[in-house]
Amino acid sequence: MSRDQTWTAEGVIDAVSSYMNKDHVAIVERAYRFASIAHRDQRRQSGEAYIMHPIQVAGILANLKMDPTTVASGFLHDIVEDTGVTLDDVRELFGPDIAMIVDGVTKLGKIKYKSNKQRLAENHRKLLLAMSKDIRVMIVKLADRLHNMRTLQHLRPDKQRRIANETLEIYAPLADRLGISTIKWELEDVSLRYLNPQQYYRIVHLMNSRRDQREAYIAEAIGDIKTAISDLNIDLKFTGDQSIFTRFTAKCETNTSNLVKSTTY
Repeated sequence: MSRDQTWTAEGVIDAVSSYMNKDHVAIVERAYRFASIAHRDQRRQSGEAYIMHPIQVAGILANLKMDPTTVASGFLHDIVEDTGVTLDDVRELFGPDIAMIVDGVTKLGKIKYKSNKQRLAENHRKLLLAMSKDIRVMIVKLADRLHNMRTLQHLRPDKQRRIANETLEIYAPLADRLGISTIKWELEDVSLRYLNPQQYYRIVHLMNSRRDQREAYIAEAIGDIKTAISDLNIDLKFTGDQSIFTRFTAKCETNTSNLVKSTTY
């Protein structure tokens, strides 16, 4: 999952078409068309059209190869809270499952976390999971939070720190609990960037400075594995994945001061 990727509606449809049948793709397409109409006059704080946020959320879910109900809910997750569309409208047009997920995500968004005490953080995580009658509610919420973290630079520094702290204490552990490591890692990385940018870029520098050493280590490990199984007549393809080591380095060229500066609206 690349944080550099900006999804288009067409890209999301292409992604789901690679693993869904035509009827399921049609559900996702219909959800996008409905969301684009409902959000047509809205803008995000960055100034971009609001529909870009649901598109990115749906794209994150499509990248995880979620089912059509979940991806469609990604397009529709803000529609009850931020437009004149009602939950009954969603239920009538898209069925009870999508309506349930949209309603669940809306309710989760209204729960405010105010403490950084470990016990209260755990209680808050349990509350969020308990309110998610279907685990897909939590997955859509995590995708929503992930895209919001990717665009956090458009908020004031105090909001950046508050949201980053909440993300680090609540949402990253929930992603870990659900086994969605790609989301967990990125939530942690971006949170650190706003909570402690100096430490974040120190780690980035260390990771970049040792890239050649890591690549050599991975190549050596691949060679050892090939030698160990060479007599087993197994047809395998070997690749060395550095993603665990390099996840801190995405968009590192951006100056730290630009990431934490205040934005005037």
